[in-house]
Amino acid sequence: MQTQTHPLISPSLGTERYLTSFHYGPTGGQKIYIQSSLHADELPGMLVAWELRQRVAALETAGRLRGEIVIVPVPNPIGLNQRVLGHMVGRFESGTAANFNRNFHNLAELVMPRIEPHLTGDAQRNLRAVRAAMREALAEQTPTTELESQRLALQRLSYDADVVLDLHCDFEAAMHLFTNPDTWPDVEPLARYLDAKTSLLALNSIGNPFDEIHSFSWSELRARYGERYPIPNGSISVTIELRGQADVSYAFAERDANAIVEYLTFRGVIDGTPAPLPELAFQATPFSGSEPLVAPISGVLVFRAPLGVWVDPGEAIADIVDPLTGRVVTITNSVAGVLYARQRARFATAGLELACVAGAEPIRSGSLLPN
Repeated sequence: MQTQTHPLISPSLGTERYLTSFHYGPTGGQKIYIQSSLHADELPGMLVAWELRQRVAALETAGRLRGEIVIVPVPNPIGLNQRVLGHMVGRFESGTAANFNRNFHNLAELVMPRIEPHLTGDAQRNLRAVRAAMREALAEQTPTTELESQRLALQRLSYDADVVLDLHCDFEAAMHLFTNPDTWPDVEPLARYLDAKTSLLALNSIGNPFDEIHSFSWSELRARYGERYPIPNGSISVTIELRGQADVSYAFAERDANAIVEYLTFRGVIDGTPAPLPELAFQATPFSGSEPLVAPISGVLVFRAPLGVWVDPGEAIADIVDPLTGRVVTITNSVAGVLYARQRARFATAGLELACVAGAEPIRSGSLLPN
């Protein structure tokens, strides 16, 4: 195992932060990149990363790693240090209100001005050429803020990974994941091992989040050059939503780390026989088919449907109780699908997104991600 340190731009006199990456196994084969808690207040992934480091270190000692596994347990030291009145603010950078998981470099845009002369009829040569162009383009970037340097450091660590796993969580949620429809056949085994209740597919949900800038860039290059040159899926990237913010336990961490190890064994990165593939809980659905349920009034929020279950149209998902007037408004869904996420707060303001149901048919367009 090798440990690397990546300094960030100092934002102010007398302060300095850095990223730490842990590198296991031999280079030259598949590369797996795993990071946790890019939104710093989403802590289940950090515990999973801790558990994974122990598992992967033991596998390395046993000589069972066939490829490189890079783990970054703390990819957002900026957000970890942000507290307002004792509460962590880990989703947005306090100085700019920028989301820590948005506005990464679009790798396709960076390489398009330089890649075409290097493309051939050989898909593997093209993969290497594109990755070389990505490396050169990222090396040319000059960040000017601490946040920009953090984003760039993460991209320089991950741009050439065959698999990118970005560990997140929701406020309250069933296990679910996001990925590119082009890579779903490669991701489905992971969804099975994780027992994901929802798998949401989007080619480009807009905003350049970390996982999408990996796989989407290859899809974009294929759309541009694919009729003339074979462009493979150079990166299988997945956002794994490890249930909710309060779901931090050794039992969950052990279960989730085991699922990731089984997946990497299935892919041949770890030497061994993987566990049989479990059944897929529910079929993958388009992210554009996800229905956000919104509060029409303010009041106390009372959920009536559990997470991770199938709900038919018109089911009672939650009540909003106005203690002043006595009014009770019941929130129902209009699409059939899995209730996969909901608010952690139990007081609703008018317009608050309360919950999400994963439907099978597209009903939304444009920017699909919340702020």
